[in-house]
Amino acid sequence: MKKLIGLFILMFLFSCSDYIDKPKNLVSKSDMAEIMADLAVSDQATFMFPSSNLESGTRFVLKTHNVKPNDFVESYKYYVVKEDMNDIADEAKKILLKKDPKAEKYVKDKLKGKENIPSFAK
Repeated sequence: MKKLIGLFILMFLFSCSDYIDKPKNLVSKSDMAEIMADLAVSDQATFMFPSSNLESGTRFVLKTHNVKPNDFVESYKYYVVKEDMNDIADEAKKILLKKDPKAEKYVKDKLKGKENIPSFAK
């Protein structure tokens, strides 16, 4: 009886490998990285110009990439659960540094003396 219960528990654990279903209109990882890079630029623009609207910037970025907001949110959730978001964020960082090579020096200067910053914030 104990073996049978153990077998059912083991089968249950392996059958629940996916916590979230793949979205119907999943945004590819490369497109997601490009969108994240553009959203970072848009976010900085709203920081530099406080009178600008973050929401309109986000809508513009999604529209230029032909992605619906709902599809972006569902894809974002999917990649977070699948633990792929760190790779996507790293790729977005590479895209940003390719657009502005001087930014890498700026980031390194800002991080001097701050060793306990999480890797995703670097």
